[in-house]
Amino acid sequence: MLVRLIYASRTQASEAELATILRQSRAHNVPLGVTGLLCHADDWFVQVLEGGRSAVNGLYNTLVRDPRHREVTLLAYSEISERRFAGWSMGQVNLARLNPALVLKYAPTTRLDPFELNGSTLERLFEELIATGAIVCS
Repeated sequence: MLVRLIYASRTQASEAELATILRQSRAHNVPLGVTGLLCHADDWFVQVLEGGRSAVNGLYNTLVRDPRHREVTLLAYSEISERRFAGWSMGQVNLARLNPALVLKYAPTTRLDPFELNGSTLERLFEELIATGAIVCS
């Protein structure tokens, strides 16, 4: 059974710590069969995790206990018939390519804050980001 989980959290991670988190996510997710997307700005993360239920649940439980994450908030959890982010062990939103008008389409202001949005809204935003090439994976 495949599931998709979306969560947001607060962090004070430095750019170097963020690069380490992304690198570790990419390395650890492949053997687990977990794919997804990571977006970070200001003091928050939003992440989409897709994969087998036990792998995604285990990873989420690890993240909740990670001291680099505060105010971990589950935004969506659902069973899915197919992955939306199958091509990424962990894709990353390129915020430099994020169009403020696109954010305004889904959010109260042009400033993206995942704590102000629900999971289905974030899913639709991420689908548009895929279509516009604003998601990268190195």
